[in-house]
Amino acid sequence: MTDLKTVQQPEMQGEESQLKGVRAMIFAAGLGTRLKPFTDAHPKALAPVNGKPLLQRNIEYLMHFGIRDIIVNVHHFAEQIKDFLREKEDFSCRIQISHEIGELLETGGGLLHAAWFLAANKEPFVVMNADILTNLDLGKMYAHHKQSAPIATLAVTNRKSSRNLLFDEEMRLCGWTNQNTGEIRMAFTPEKTPDPFAFSGIHVIDPEIFTMIRQTGKFSIIDSYLDLAATHQIQGYRHSRDIIVDVGRPESIIEAERFFQ
Repeated sequence: MTDLKTVQQPEMQGEESQLKGVRAMIFAAGLGTRLKPFTDAHPKALAPVNGKPLLQRNIEYLMHFGIRDIIVNVHHFAEQIKDFLREKEDFSCRIQISHEIGELLETGGGLLHAAWFLAANKEPFVVMNADILTNLDLGKMYAHHKQSAPIATLAVTNRKSSRNLLFDEEMRLCGWTNQNTGEIRMAFTPEKTPDPFAFSGIHVIDPEIFTMIRQTGKFSIIDSYLDLAATHQIQGYRHSRDIIVDVGRPESIIEAERFFQ
C-alpha cells in the first residue's frame, strides 16, 4: 500500500518513442477473488478507477513509453475483455489475445503460452499485472536492464507485504519468504542477510528465458525465477519513491483514485 501522506499526484517522465518496438504482456486472466463482488460478473482488468478500467490505464501507461505491440492474456470473463478492446479499436495499438481456455495458467504458464509473441522479437520484453497502477519510469528500468543484462529485472519496493522477494547486496534475487507462515525458499545463500522487498508486478525479461524454464503447465513465474537464480542473474530494480497501488481489493480502488485521475 502506498503511504497517502507522502506521495503526490503521479507524473511520468520520458518520451513516447523511448521503448518503440519493445513488446509487452499484460496479465489480465486472473479471477480477482479479492475484488468481489465486482468480479462475480466482470474481469478484474475492467474494474474502473475514476471511470477508466485498469486495463485501459495500463495500455496507456505502456503507450506513454512508446510500446504499442502488446499481448493480453484472458480467462475470467474473457469475452468482456475482447469486446472492450474491439470497442476501443485496440487504442490504435497492435494488441494480441492469449486466451487460456482450459484453465488459468498463472503467471509462469501464462508467459509460456504467450511465448510465440514475446520471443518473436529478440529484444527484452515488458510484463506487468493489469491490477497494478504506478508512475514507475519504465524507460529508466528498461535502460537499467539493458546495461546490467540479467535474465530478468523485477521492479521492487520496500513497502509492507506478506510475501517478499529476497535480494543480496548487489540486488540479485536469492530467495522468497512468506511473512505470515514463516516459509522461506532460497536459490542460494548470500554472504550477508538478504534484504526483503515487495514485488511490484512489473518485469523486464530477456526472451532467452524461454529456453531455460523447466516448469510446464500451470505455475508461477516466481518458481522459475527461484529455479534460475542459482545459476543466472535475476536483478531487482528498486523504485520505492514511486507510487505503486495494487488494486486487488475494493478499498484499494479508493486509494488508487486519489492518485490516478
